[in-house]
Amino acid sequence: MSVQVVAAKMAEVELKDVPTGKDLPAGSPITPTSEGKSLGRNDPHEAGSSAAASPTAEPSKAGEGSLGLLNTNPAKMPQASALKRTDPQLNGGEAFINRDGTVAEAPRMKKIQFADQKQEFTKRPSKIGRRSLSRSISQSSTDSYSSAASYTDSSDDETSPRDKQQKNSKGNGDFCIKNIKQADFGRREIEIAEQEMPALMALRKRAQGEKPLAGAKVVGCTHITAQTAVLMETLSALGAQCRWAACNIYSTQNEVAAALAEGGFSVFAWKGESEDDFWWCIDRCVNVEGWQPNMILDDGGDLTHWIYKKYPNMFKKIKGIVEESVTGVHRLYQLSKAGKLCVPAMNVNDSVTKQKFDNLYCCRESILDGLKRTTDVMFGGKQVVVCGYGEVGKGCCAALKAMGSIVYVTEIDPICALQACMDGFRLVKLNEVIRQVDIVITCTGNKNVVVREYLDRMKNGCIVCNMGHSNTEIDVASLRTPELTWERVRSQVDHVIWPDGKRIVLLAEGRLLNLSCSTVPTFVLSITATTQALALIELYNAPEGRYKQDVYLLPKKMDEYVASLHLPTFDAHLTELSDEQAKYLGLNKNGPFKPNYYR
Repeated sequence: MSVQVVAAKMAEVELKDVPTGKDLPAGSPITPTSEGKSLGRNDPHEAGSSAAASPTAEPSKAGEGSLGLLNTNPAKMPQASALKRTDPQLNGGEAFINRDGTVAEAPRMKKIQFADQKQEFTKRPSKIGRRSLSRSISQSSTDSYSSAASYTDSSDDETSPRDKQQKNSKGNGDFCIKNIKQADFGRREIEIAEQEMPALMALRKRAQGEKPLAGAKVVGCTHITAQTAVLMETLSALGAQCRWAACNIYSTQNEVAAALAEGGFSVFAWKGESEDDFWWCIDRCVNVEGWQPNMILDDGGDLTHWIYKKYPNMFKKIKGIVEESVTGVHRLYQLSKAGKLCVPAMNVNDSVTKQKFDNLYCCRESILDGLKRTTDVMFGGKQVVVCGYGEVGKGCCAALKAMGSIVYVTEIDPICALQACMDGFRLVKLNEVIRQVDIVITCTGNKNVVVREYLDRMKNGCIVCNMGHSNTEIDVASLRTPELTWERVRSQVDHVIWPDGKRIVLLAEGRLLNLSCSTVPTFVLSITATTQALALIELYNAPEGRYKQDVYLLPKKMDEYVASLHLPTFDAHLTELSDEQAKYLGLNKNGPFKPNYYR
């Protein structure tokens, strides 16, 4: 708080007969400066100042830049009935009206200054000070009170979770997370998510008596968030045993991982893993004595790849794979084409309930959230290029256009390109606009979309980020060279500085922006998570021979069932076909209403 603000607040209520420094008793909280004239105080409005609220706070020592408390002892204050007024006879001077009606001129307050005005903010604050400042100065970083990041201050404990021995309240230690003590906070996050995931909760209620996943041992590798926790607890309620790792080194909510570990789940993940930690966590999920998975739930294909590479014999007991990302599905089709896919796989990514809801609506809302939290950027008038006009690209473009941005699109598919044109976006090649755009967003699922050549040509201050699953779209590795300087300015925000002073703003080191830097809408994730749960149930209970060693789409009947579970949230009422109408269309009155090839 500035000196002017403190002086203004002091002028509102002036004290009569304020003691001078020489009259102060020893240990008085009113601390004079070396001149014995000025007063210092703690501002009760200052973020993190616990001393102002604590009656037992110790007085500050002069010369340390700390400020003492004002003495609020009633015995030292003027009479409560002494009112301040401005008397016109005194030319605007201040006066007090006492109980007996007499008027006394108030003493003029001397200029207030800090006890040590030379203290600089660059001086290293105490640990408590760092925590207080981080809460008050910026809550847009991933250390803020958001469900996208860990609630714990990163300065609290720098020890790697791999070096800790932690146990939950029941004495179980089969997990590796940041801090088990965060479990209570994580539980509240999960309870909030449950309210926005009606279909999963309905599925849990309807099917937990039947236990359709009894005997299933599911190993998962997804984003570990509150929404994923609701899915995991639903699978457990349906009879499955679960072991889980994170598919992204930045997307784990540490408090949620703690709540899952406290609940008995074997979770191996924390926010800010290294590459080595990432693969170590996956291995700990898979390679455990006395437990072998028979179902895989993957997001990106890393878990499937690890088992195929390290433990291929495990596929003899695995009944199926459920994959939800473009990248992971692409890998599965490659394995299938090469004749190396050992088990049936369900392509959740291309189900209608995933494509038309998660990819589109989720990204339409979360792209703005991620950019705002990390950069505080104003979108109006900014020139943005979005690489890829699939469902993710469509969502990003729609959101940015609505905020007043000038949006360009790059695309390889003429059908998607035509859609972009008819939606009012200019279709360009990246090299045509790379010098002028303010923001570059990739969402193709491909690799080397933004290479070093384009990074070198970008304007100063250009923001570069990725909305695809994998971190291969931006050639981040090419930026780790001696001539370029990396400067971390916020959590998940790096300035990469060229020798001539030009800098670009790289978000999440090229990894998935929304889950690394912000949040995603819980309701949309309910749709995807319910689809994943039904796919697991279908593959696990399918009779032998129904599914071969290939990649399958979820039947349309299941897509429609997932959608119907979410309609009551909107108080929506479906129209029913009459027998005559159903016969005319050649449909069953109860569906499915679309053919399997419908997208």
